[in-house]
Amino acid sequence: MKKDDFSDLRAEFDKFVSDNCSLDDEKLNDQDAGDKEDEEPVPQFVDALTSKLLSPAISGIYLSRLDIKRIAEAIDESIPIKERTKMVRALFRHTTRKEYLKDAFTEIDKHINGRIMIYKELGEAFSASKAIFDDYIKKANKTKKMFANIIEDFQEIEPSSDPLNI
Repeated sequence: MKKDDFSDLRAEFDKFVSDNCSLDDEKLNDQDAGDKEDEEPVPQFVDALTSKLLSPAISGIYLSRLDIKRIAEAIDESIPIKERTKMVRALFRHTTRKEYLKDAFTEIDKHINGRIMIYKELGEAFSASKAIFDDYIKKANKTKKMFANIIEDFQEIEPSSDPLNI
């Protein structure tokens, strides 16, 4: 092979792209087969929670995919790493008990408290930006209060209660 001859490398790259990055509809449908559960219905509060919790402008914090994964693992749930919205939906999809909600929100509170500590340290270190961090802290505390309202309003569903069974 010549020093400047990259034709073999180019052929290998093209093969890789055609095998793994194809826009062929059949391959796309195979990849989306795992996303069928993402279309399952979720409790009412999940959409509102997701829109508020995952928006730093509203909640004052940013929860990464890894944060959501750690929250799930802390309450003995296993969820795949996907888009953050899908992960939150998966975390709360099968919620039937208040105790589960309390555990999940306790873990989320821990993450929020960690962010608040960081904001306080940054506010002290950079006094010119303290007002911005104080605003984020206020939003984060407001988000934590929202969890108590969700738990209070949540109606437990017993596995044996079937609305069709009269």
